[in-house]
Amino acid sequence: MTPPPALRAAAIDEAARRIDRVVVRTPLEPAPRLSALTGARVLLKREDLQVVRSYKVRGAYNLMSQLDEAQRASGVVCASAGNHAQGVAYACRALAVDGRIYLPRTTPRQKRDRIRAHGGDRVELIVVGDSFDDAAEHAAADALATGAVLVPPFDDLRTMAGQGTVAREILQQLGRPPDQLIVPVGGGGLLGGMAAYLAERAPAVALVAVEPAGAPSLAAALAAGRPVPLETTDPFVDGASVRTVGALPFAAIRAYGVTLRTVGEGAVCTGMLGLYQNEGIIAEPAGALAVTALLENEVVPGSTVVCVVSGGNNDVSRYGEILERSLVHQGLKHYFLVDFPQEPGALRRFLDEVLGPDDDVTLFEYVKRNNRETGPALVGIELGAAEGLPALLERMSASPMGCERIAPGSAAFRYLT
Repeated sequence: MTPPPALRAAAIDEAARRIDRVVVRTPLEPAPRLSALTGARVLLKREDLQVVRSYKVRGAYNLMSQLDEAQRASGVVCASAGNHAQGVAYACRALAVDGRIYLPRTTPRQKRDRIRAHGGDRVELIVVGDSFDDAAEHAAADALATGAVLVPPFDDLRTMAGQGTVAREILQQLGRPPDQLIVPVGGGGLLGGMAAYLAERAPAVALVAVEPAGAPSLAAALAAGRPVPLETTDPFVDGASVRTVGALPFAAIRAYGVTLRTVGEGAVCTGMLGLYQNEGIIAEPAGALAVTALLENEVVPGSTVVCVVSGGNNDVSRYGEILERSLVHQGLKHYFLVDFPQEPGALRRFLDEVLGPDDDVTLFEYVKRNNRETGPALVGIELGAAEGLPALLERMSASPMGCERIAPGSAAFRYLT
């Protein structure tokens, strides 16, 4: 279990000294709720409290601080889903370097605003394409055409070394290696950097990678034996929605022997809401990946487990969608097409005869209403408990009204959620 020759723990130690004056030493906090739920001693590495609300500034600043005068004069260019861009923007202002930042159209407004706030007049934002990979192609072409220095978000040894300092801090703060370390993965820079450091300094740590089901780029790479592009990605977990894992991070990840977990977007939403309501942590979707995996997989009782909360750049306008996805994931939210008789009291009979005492109608829209005897309506129902669904379906079947469930995963259901 040795890291690839390209990245050694000593380079990560050097990166830690290089970024020390600008990067926050984020807390390693006990998580009593998560510990009680799992039986393990759970701690959270709070990279959401970093200066740009994510670990990405570590890699960006480590790379940019090593540029010579000519390179700084040429400026920098990068592509990002939002967090790496904030790190680059922060470094641009701190180092007096001009930068152009390419973002996909899916980047939340909150992240765009934070990039401008960190970079000021040192950065120019260019929104292009529908994914990180689209933005990355434009950034690479820009660097080639202009001579600006490309600052990769993960596939660069300097970036990986900076991001690997998270592992170094965890070992120092805990005073000994944890039994298990759970880390989110998109392009792999954080995971690869941490794997390289642990391979030399704490090789017994069980390193667990977590990626969203809608963008399993590491799973694809492990299956193929090399990084391969995904045909499609779900952009919801924007901080980890990457079509192809980085080649350099993949080498370190494979050498270490990382365990991979994949979690659904609905489960991530439930994890986000749990962190917000219980720990008061505003995590973005990628930031909740590690905790989500912790709760969906068994851990050894009494073991020490560290989860990296990688980022907290979440747009408040997304919480409606987050709550909806969470309810669906928990089996509490369902949709139906109901053929209502066009007569007074029809809705009241539906409420009295079909709905359970703890169920609630959250959506009611006539799909088409005319002079016919019946009119179909789209009805959204939130159950008091997931176990109540079979009884609800039974009552619907016995009702004289025609009731058709919109199947989860169908095109119509995806449109609704």
